Amino acid sequence: MIYVFFANGFEEVEAVATVDMLRRAELEVCTVGIGSTKIAGAHGIVVDCDLADTQVRADASLQAVVLPGGMPGTLNLEKSQTVQAFIDYAVTHDRIIAAICAAPSILGHKGLLEGREATCFPGMEQELSGAKLSGSYVCRDGQIITGRGAGVAIDFGLAIAAEFVGQEKADAIRASLQCR
Repeated sequence: MIYVFFANGFEEVEAVATVDMLRRAELEVCTVGIGSTKIAGAHGIVVDCDLADTQVRADASLQAVVLPGGMPGTLNLEKSQTVQAFIDYAVTHDRIIAAICAAPSILGHKGLLEGREATCFPGMEQELSGAKLSGSYVCRDGQIITGRGAGVAIDFGLAIAAEFVGQEKADAIRASLQCR
């Protein structure tokens, strides 16, 4: 199962486009709301998540953790004990951890980007403690995938999907969407 966490103030495009790409790849995705199943995005769009954070726990079914950015969504994700537990489980069990926009700062604060290539929203670089900053819009280093922002949300989602269904299928999804 791929868990995508939504907290009040999340960046709507990053969250929804990523979930869309993963579901187009026919992957099992669970959207998880922090504090509720109804979560309001940074621009007032309310999303009804599959489950609330009190209804999930990290276990062997976990394939990936996805953290959309946005403010104050990123700060709200970082404060969540559930999100922290899922990240810790993913690290320990070598699962994919993906974060976009401001959300890579959560990984930086945990020391998970030390010596790794990573990207984030411009201006957040100082929060990626120890990272080798990448000029790429989306990059992968080991089990960690990071993305720069809303404008690359489709690329970010397809990069995650490619980890599970292969690059060929991810490229076919990209082509079907008329992406360059």
